[in-house]
Amino acid sequence: MSLTLGAIVEALGGRLLGPSDMSISGLAPLQSAQSSHISFLSQARYQSQLAVSLAGCVIVSPALESQVAQRSAAIIADDPYLYFARLTQLWKRSHHKPAGPRIHPSAVIDPDALIADDAVIGPLCVVERGAEVGAATVLKSRVTIGEDCKIGARCLLHSGVVIGADGFGFAPVQGRWEKIEQLGAVRIGNDVEIGANTCIDRGALEDTVIEDGVKLDNLIQIGHNVHVGQHTAMAGCVGVAGSARIGAHCTVGGGAVVLGHLSLADHVHISAASVVTRSISQPGNYTGMFPLDSNANWEKNAASLKQLSRLRDRIKALEADNQNNKET
Repeated sequence: MSLTLGAIVEALGGRLLGPSDMSISGLAPLQSAQSSHISFLSQARYQSQLAVSLAGCVIVSPALESQVAQRSAAIIADDPYLYFARLTQLWKRSHHKPAGPRIHPSAVIDPDALIADDAVIGPLCVVERGAEVGAATVLKSRVTIGEDCKIGARCLLHSGVVIGADGFGFAPVQGRWEKIEQLGAVRIGNDVEIGANTCIDRGALEDTVIEDGVKLDNLIQIGHNVHVGQHTAMAGCVGVAGSARIGAHCTVGGGAVVLGHLSLADHVHISAASVVTRSISQPGNYTGMFPLDSNANWEKNAASLKQLSRLRDRIKALEADNQNNKET
C-alpha cells in the first residue's frame, strides 16, 4: 500500500515541490532510500548524503530548498524531523492491520482492577487487584501492573514492563536483612511510553510518580519513591535510585545513573554513561564520565588521580610558605 505526496501534504501540511500524484511506497534513511521512498534531512552535516541519495522525495527545511530544486520531489517544512515523526504516525495509521481482541484471552485481570473500555491488554499480561489502566492505553505482551498502581490515558507499555514490584528496601539487623514492606504504589500520567523490560518500583510509603508525557527506553530501572517530571526522556539502561526527584523536560543518556535522594532541576540534560552524584539546581548539560583510552593509559591516569589530594596539599603548603616569605 502506498500514499501519494498530495495526500501526505494534505494531511500534514508543508509545501510540495513536485507532482502531487507521485506515489510513495515506503519511508527510508537518505543513504538507503530508493526512488519510491520518502526520506528527510534535519541536520546540515548530513548534506553530503542528500546529494547522492536516490530518494524520490526528501523533506527539508526552507534553508535547503535550493539544494532540492532539481530533485523529482521535495517537501519544505519548518521542522523536517518533526514532520517525519508525524509522517511515521500517518503511515502507521494508513497501513494499520486488523486488530485482535481488545483483551487477549491469556491476560489475567483481577476482578477489582479497573480497565478503560478502549484500553488494549496484550497476551499474558497481568493486572492485579486495584490497578487502573486508562483510556486508549495499550499494554503489549507480558506487561505486569501491580496492585493499586495507576496508568493514565494514551500510554504505551511495551513487552515485559513491570509496574509496581517492591522497591529495594531492607534494614540491617545482626548481619541479616529485615524487609521494609513497600506500602505505596506507582502513578503514571497520560501519554507516557515505557520501553521493553523496564521496571518501575512501588513506593515505600508514598507513590512512585511518572508525570505526563514521559518517555522511557528499554531496560530502565526506576527505584521506589522516584518522581519524574513531565516530558522527561531517558535512554536505555538508565538507573534511577530510590527517592531521586527528576524535573520536567530533562534528558538522561543511555547507561547513566542517578543516585538516590538527589534532585535534578527542570531542563537538565545528563550525558550517556554519567553518574550523577550530587543534586543539580541549574538547567544545562552535565557530563560525569572519564574519556575512553587504552587500558595502559587509563591505569596511569587513574594512578595520577589518586595523588591529586596529596599534590593539592603540597601546593597549598608551598603557597603558604611563599606568602610567609613575602611578608618577611
